[in-house]
Amino acid sequence: MQSTGIVRRQAAERRRDTLERLVAGRDVWVSTAHPAHGPHQVPLWFLWDGRAVWMCTGAASATARNVRAEPRVRLALPDTFDVVLLEGEAECFPDEDVPGDAADAFTAKFGWDPRTEEGPFLYVRVVPKTVRAWRGEPELRGRVIMRDGTWLE
Repeated sequence: MQSTGIVRRQAAERRRDTLERLVAGRDVWVSTAHPAHGPHQVPLWFLWDGRAVWMCTGAASATARNVRAEPRVRLALPDTFDVVLLEGEAECFPDEDVPGDAADAFTAKFGWDPRTEEGPFLYVRVVPKTVRAWRGEPELRGRVIMRDGTWLE
């Protein structure tokens, strides 16, 4: 069997690397499901505030409809070699009710303020309950680095 050259990281290193990617990242795949219409997946811009992921989507989008009906979501950073999957429940904030610090941070990161757009937007906040992170097969064991909202060491 050939070695992939991947060195297995400990949980603390995976956590550090994951947090760095969450701070630096721009795009996240958002997976939702509607009880009658089934699964839906889209890429959205995101902001990590140190505790939660913030995203924004049109208030009438399929993502907005889905998270209102079923708040459980899965988020995935877009790299199949350095996988990061987050699971949690979405909390929705209409653009007129979003906390100002979150909306301002989102605007600062992307140079776009949904609150100034004509149509209504929905900010979606997800506090992860579970986080999985792995690089290749050597890291499949131990890939859960957060369980029940608590980082594992």
